[in-house]
Formats: sequence, C-alpha cells, structure tokens
Amino acid sequence: MSNEGLAAAQQKMKDAGVAQTAIDVFSHYYGQLEEGVTGTIPEDTIEPYLDPTHLDDVKIDVAEAKKVFDKLAIINLNGGLGTSMGLDRAKSLLPVRDGKSFLDLIVEQVLAARRGTNSRLPLIFMNSFRTREDTLEVLSKYPDLPVGDLPLDFLQNKEPKLRTDDLTPVEWEADPDLEWCPPGHGDIYTALQTSGLLQQLLDAGFKYASVSNSDNLGTVPSPVLAAWFASTGAPYAAELCRRTPADRKGGHLAVRKSDGRLILRDTAQTPTEEMDYFTDEHRHPFFHTNNLWWDLEQLDAILKEKGGVMGLPLIRNEKTVDPSDKSSTPVYQIESAMGAAIEVFDGATAIVVGRDRFLPVKATSDLFLIRSDAYALDERNALVQQVQSVPSVSLESGSYKLIQDFELRFPQGVPSLKEATSLDVQGDWTFGADVEIVGEAVLGEEGGEVPEGARVGTPAAG
Repeated sequence: MSNEGLAAAQQKMKDAGVAQTAIDVFSHYYGQLEEGVTGTIPEDTIEPYLDPTHLDDVKIDVAEAKKVFDKLAIINLNGGLGTSMGLDRAKSLLPVRDGKSFLDLIVEQVLAARRGTNSRLPLIFMNSFRTREDTLEVLSKYPDLPVGDLPLDFLQNKEPKLRTDDLTPVEWEADPDLEWCPPGHGDIYTALQTSGLLQQLLDAGFKYASVSNSDNLGTVPSPVLAAWFASTGAPYAAELCRRTPADRKGGHLAVRKSDGRLILRDTAQTPTEEMDYFTDEHRHPFFHTNNLWWDLEQLDAILKEKGGVMGLPLIRNEKTVDPSDKSSTPVYQIESAMGAAIEVFDGATAIVVGRDRFLPVKATSDLFLIRSDAYALDERNALVQQVQSVPSVSLESGSYKLIQDFELRFPQGVPSLKEATSLDVQGDWTFGADVEIVGEAVLGEEGGEVPEGARVGTPAAG
C-alpha cells in the first residue's frame, strides 16, 4: 500500500502548489519511514562533546565586527502556533511585557541594533501557512523594517499527515486544514532555496545569517558573535548553553564515532532505555539552544550540490490528525530538526554562550518568569536578569497550562519574584495585585485567593 501512499501524497502536494524540491525531500523521508527508520541515535555510537569554544573567551576587533554586521541577516522561525498553551494563532503574537508581543520585541531589538551599529540588518520571518497572515499584519506597523527589496517573510513548506496503518495521506472532512502539517524546522533549508530568498540575500551582499526561534527573546543581534563566527571560516555554528538539572530534556551535540562529525541528538532520537544517558548533565554538559549561524555562500553551495535534499535525520512524530481529539485517526508527521544540519557541513562548529541568550517560552511557567520583575527591558529591548539567580516556577497543569486560564488567575499581573527562590503552585489559586513571593513558596492543592499585597513564602535564613 505504501507505493500508492507515496504517489497519493506526492499528487496531493503538487495539487496544493508545493515546490518540487519540497516534494523530493518529503519523498526521501517517506522512503525511510517505509523502511522502518526511526531516527534513533544509540549512546554507543557517539562520544560526548566536551570542548567547545566559550563566548567569554572570545576577543574581537571592533572594526572587523562592524564589517561582518553589515553582511548579516536575521532569520526568525515563526511557524509555531503554541497549541500546547491553548493558542490557535502564531505563538509570537502572545503579549509578553508591557502589552508587547514576542513579535514586537524582536522587531524593536533589531531596529535598536540597526541604530546602534548603522547596519542594514534585515529581519525575515519563516512563517507557516497558519501564521503568515496575522504576522504580516503586525509587521505592517513597522514601516522602517523592510530592507531594500527583501521580503519580510518566506513560507515554510507543508506536507500531508500520513495514516500510521497504511502510510496514505489522511483525510479529515471536519477540517481539511488538519490533513496538513509543516515538516519541522529542518525545512528551513529547502524553504530558503525554493522561495528564492537565499539567492536574494546573496545578490544583496549578505554573507551571514543568525537564526533563532520567535519564542526566544534572548537572541539580541550580537556583533561579537557575528565577528567570532566570521573569524572561524566555518560554514555553520550552533550556540550551546551549559546544562543544569532543569535542562535535561534539551537536545545536545555529540561526536559521531563512525566519522568524527558533530551531530545533534534530541529526546525523540534517543532509545527509551537510554534516556538516563541523555538526561545526564555531567555526561553531556551542554544543550543545544537552536540559535544557529550560517555562511550563506557555503549553505548555497551545499544545497546545490545536494539538489535541495539536505538528508537530515528523520524524526517520526506520532500524533492524531486532530491534536485536540486523541480518539481521531493516528498519523505520522515526517519532520526534521534545523540543528541536525550540523552533520552535513565539513568544519561545522559550536560556541557556549550565556544563559541570557536562551529565554524561551514553552509553557505558562516560562511566561510567568518573563513577565515578572526577575527581568527588565533595557535600551536594546533585551530582557536583562534583575536577580542573582532566576527562581524556579512550577504551576499546576490543570489550572494554568492554557493561556486563557493562566490570564484569569493573574488579573493584576504576576507577583514580584525579587526575593524569591522558588514558587510551587499545586492548586487553583488566583492572585491579587502587588503580591510578593519570598524565599521558597508553596501554595497547596486546596487552592483559593492570594490577597492584594500579600507576602507569600519562607524568607531565606540570614
């Protein structure tokens, strides 16, 4: 049945106007799926990556940094909907601070960097078919954002979800849009080429690109990192952070024993029985931030050499066709990870950066932290940590997981964390104005109201 399934999927993509190169990439992965490839990377096939460069040790020439910055483009992944937080629009539209969304703050960070360096610094978003319209509407508020003839966005490809029983494209009459999915952020390479954007950037004199997720407000444009990357001559670099016990689920780089190449391993690529190795922050001491640096000329060369099919490791994602209905048809989504391209490039490298460059919002507990006084915005519109150590925040899933429920419980804004060590909310609590969390605070399963001006917690001794 799978031959028929592939033909049906290819035809469905053609009928939807998907570029032939994207269909070729999908077909490549379909073949692997049919063969039973799961994309797992066993521990005995890799060595830990222990000796990356550290940004703290980098020295740069200011004049050289300015030259590099003039040739840098900023690319932002903006295809996510934030469905795990109950969103149905681009996650980047979520208000973060002072009524400004991720999108607003990212734009303002880039505009501030332009003013500070007198560089062109184009900002370009990779949207999905579900995020494009809303995103471009917000960006229209910034008439100074476009650079020359470069577009403000390019579109991620789409592919059919496949039934797990026979690998044919799923049909879902209740909502045909749910028959489609994006191919993971590894599609960025194909989309850059098929959209024509990569050639446009090269024609406009851009040589480098800095790439990150739209839900990470830590990736303020950095002349220091840009100059470091240019000095390496590398085609590709990844930013890493030192792992803590809280980062055990984050992907990590490793050295493949068979050929000595750097590779990326995510949780989905780790055999279940070997998760202890994966989560050991001492064995694998750095995690992958998904902040990347590319030499666009070398990227263009390798895409042409490979006919647009980068051959990144398959990620077989098992879902239901309607993510909100676990009884709906089981499907596979064929995906790949953008960071996995590190293994494609000769001479790829990595650098360990400060935690200030990794401030993602994956859950409402992260949003709580970003909105709190543990951070403040500086003149670059960068989030700057205001406390010596960022408190840990745990919010009871049933009452706080979805953004609409979260907002109802903090009608006057989130509490102060200036004196907090940790906050563990175990029940359904609603918070009044001007609440302060001090030391270690636990709010029990009984739930209730935290009154205005309350100080909650046990202050640290001394």
